[in-house]
Amino acid sequence: QVQLVESGGGLVQPGGSLRLSCAASGTIFSINVMAWYRQAPGKERELVASITTGDSTRYVDSVKGRFTISRDNAKNTVYLQMNSLKPEDTAVYYCNENQTPRIGGPTYSYWGQGTQVTVSS
Repeated sequence: QVQLVESGGGLVQPGGSLRLSCAASGTIFSINVMAWYRQAPGKERELVASITTGDSTRYVDSVKGRFTISRDNAKNTVYLQMNSLKPEDTAVYYCNENQTPRIGGPTYSYWGQGTQVTVSS
């Protein structure tokens, strides 16, 4: 089992910045991908950014150049630095961790409880 605890959400004005953190604890395998998703009211949950243990990253087009995902493997923590925030970034942001004990083995997926990000003047 893996527990994910997010922090760092809040209210920010357009153009502002926030940094989200997600700390993982429990049985963590060395092969994993950590990611941030978000869900706005009335919309489906979408993948915002992901990062592998090898620091390979992916971003949804709408946040490229504004958001940066990073991780500290020693602390089992993933971060999402969000700059130049826009009202359309308003959503609940969820941390996700997918891991497997070995290549080709079963994959396990875990979710955090979510943290609200509101971008408004």
